[in-house]
Amino acid sequence: MRLLLMGPPGAGKGTQAKFVADHFGIPAISTGDIFRANVSEGTPLGVEAKKYMDAGEYVPDEVTNLMVRNRIDEPDAEPGFLLDGYPRTLAQVEELDGMIKHTGHRLDAVVVIAADSEELVSRLLHRAQTEGRADDTEDVIRRRQELYLEETEPLIAVYQERGLVHEVDGMGEVEDVTKRIFDALDVVAQS
Repeated sequence: MRLLLMGPPGAGKGTQAKFVADHFGIPAISTGDIFRANVSEGTPLGVEAKKYMDAGEYVPDEVTNLMVRNRIDEPDAEPGFLLDGYPRTLAQVEELDGMIKHTGHRLDAVVVIAADSEELVSRLLHRAQTEGRADDTEDVIRRRQELYLEETEPLIAVYQERGLVHEVDGMGEVEDVTKRIFDALDVVAQS
């Protein structure tokens, strides 16, 4: 399975990605995790990424594309992968199409986790306090929500045209959301 997990910041993509990846025996690849690891290790890429992350902006495509390409070329991603947080722009959609085509595979499904924006801001502020994420201030969180609407929602339309989108209600208990995702993907796995 080659899957994308999309939805606004705070919708539970990271949490659900782990369950879905385990279920299908594929790696969950999160650009956010890759960025945070590079920042904490102080790599040149991390220093560059931190400037954008601290401002609530997206890391530039060329940096992100290279990281994703390198990651999906690793052996554990041969049977498939779940991408969380990528693509975020129409240019990244084209780049990902090329990456997958190069491997001789195709994208199987795009799961979109839908959730109320004010609930998401509350979730992220709570996470910032409990996990000590300095980059999660209310202004930065709201800016990320705006960017999602401006830049990422148009990608959903592209994938809808391709018949790949499965929208799932992201509100409620984690287990309930997981079940909704599995129900949607079981249909894909059987086709």
